[in-house]
Amino acid sequence: MTSSLIRGRPRHAAGHIGVRVGHAVLGGVAGAVWLVLPVMTTTAQDPVPVAAREPVAAARADGASTADYVMPLIAVAAAGALGGYGYVRRVRRSRSRTTPGIVSAAPPTPSPVDVERQARAALVLADDCVRTSREALGYVAGCDSAVAALRAAGTELSAAFAIWRRYEEGIPGDDTGRRQALVGVVGRCAEAGRQLDAAAEGFDAGWGAGDALAVAEGRFRELTARTGGVASALTEAAERYGSGAVAAVVGYVEQAKDRLVFATGRLNRARQDADSGDGDGFRRALRAAEGAVAQAGVLLDGVARLTAELRTAAGLVPAALTGAEAELAGVRVPAAPSRLAHAHTVLAAVREELTGGPYDPLDALRRVVRAVEGAGGGRSGVIAAGADLVARSALEAADDFVGVHRGAVGAEARAQLAEARRAAPADADRLARRARELAGQDVRTHGNPYAGEAAHESGLTGAVLGGVLLGEEGDGGPVVAFGGPETRTRLR
Repeated sequence: MTSSLIRGRPRHAAGHIGVRVGHAVLGGVAGAVWLVLPVMTTTAQDPVPVAAREPVAAARADGASTADYVMPLIAVAAAGALGGYGYVRRVRRSRSRTTPGIVSAAPPTPSPVDVERQARAALVLADDCVRTSREALGYVAGCDSAVAALRAAGTELSAAFAIWRRYEEGIPGDDTGRRQALVGVVGRCAEAGRQLDAAAEGFDAGWGAGDALAVAEGRFRELTARTGGVASALTEAAERYGSGAVAAVVGYVEQAKDRLVFATGRLNRARQDADSGDGDGFRRALRAAEGAVAQAGVLLDGVARLTAELRTAAGLVPAALTGAEAELAGVRVPAAPSRLAHAHTVLAAVREELTGGPYDPLDALRRVVRAVEGAGGGRSGVIAAGADLVARSALEAADDFVGVHRGAVGAEARAQLAEARRAAPADADRLARRARELAGQDVRTHGNPYAGEAAHESGLTGAVLGGVLLGEEGDGGPVVAFGGPETRTRLR
């Protein structure tokens, strides 16, 4: 069935056409009457009494007799022209439409590309909401409803990523099933957002009950004091293990300082708004400062964690080499002797690196673990411990990078990271490193729309890149708060 709505006019459009025709006919009749009236007034039995006229008036009447015949003709012609113009315009309009003018009662079915694009956007939005809400919860104590909502939202988001990964792997294979899978992704993401939206009001109550400004300022001072020590530890690690060992966190200290610069300005503004009684301005400025301080903490923690992991790995590599050689001695792989030979080659190369100068202990441990697992081993305690360490390091590094660059990171990197969290250590390491690579590509492709000197000096660039501000306007746009899609910009 078709709807009763017609594009550009209601169903009564046929009535409008009749009115236009009627106008044209009426114009013609009026013209005809106008032609007849002069003849009627010139007959001998003039039914209309005519007063005696002055000679000049009679002359004017005789002179106007030609106009009496011309004006009706002009009126008829004008009416016909108007009617013709309306008809031509109506025909052209109907021909230029992509449909006969009838709008279907059901909306058009989106294409598979549109549905896939919607699913990607839903994943990114839901992941951003969960990450932002987790950061914001770090400033509120005892808000059980918000904690429960965040946990439920995380569960829905994990399920959405799982469906998406299967979709990317070609499961299901039929078109209908794939469309339903994408609809499931969007639905799960929507439910995650709904959980957070429902808890936003309770979060605000808990946030307002404490001295949020004092908490944010305290953490700001703590991180500012840590910055120098973290930078020194990074320099020492680079000298000891080589620049390649710390490449994943190069620039993190500078980015942390950038977030703290931004937080400085917003904390000052929050203090001023509090003194002037501007409650809305106070909440916006303080929430932006909280987000920047939280990300500065992530960046500094990432550097400190990597330096600690390098020390742990350096102590584990010799034991891993010994354990690997013992495992390989007991492995019998007659069908794949090349794998066994390759494993021995890897172990020999690692032993040489240990005595040859600076080396990356995490990378060395990773190669030892992979070599043993590829040859059919990997069951000993030291090899399993090494696999856990390299997988955990890769997961946390990728998660940190996505979190502090989420304003530019797309769905693929986030999906790889979500899959890595569910995988066994060997696969988790590979997937997490791939997620980090994809996220880096997204950041490089995204570029920096706030590249001016003023934006850099104020820390605005980092705040937008980190998703603290949405970047929709020249000043960075609205600040993002705890909540889902409906409530996260309530501090606008």
